[in-house]
Amino acid sequence: MSDYKWCHGPSCHKSHTQDRIRGSKGSKVLRTRKVKTTEWNVNNGWQYFCSQGCWNDFFRKYAPQCIAIAPRHEPLETPIEIETFTRTDYFGKPYTDKTIKEKGVDTSME
Repeated sequence: MSDYKWCHGPSCHKSHTQDRIRGSKGSKVLRTRKVKTTEWNVNNGWQYFCSQGCWNDFFRKYAPQCIAIAPRHEPLETPIEIETFTRTDYFGKPYTDKTIKEKGVDTSME
């Protein structure tokens, strides 16, 4: 398997940059960039795009088709608990502070 993929940006091959120019005199072309698969991008979408511009172009063109794969007809909800604490400020005046915690999830850092 190759460590490179072609950029999926629909207009990548139309960008006027020196690194996209290929071919010999008289038959030059602008070619889509190759994107190297690295440790950094192997598990995210950046392994398919050479730049954020190409990522955005792809999204603008194909977002409706991607959303059609798994449309959302109802909102998602996360059960929470609200904890209220009474604290004192620098001058000794009391104030209330609220913290939102997801139910059943331990968010403490140990």
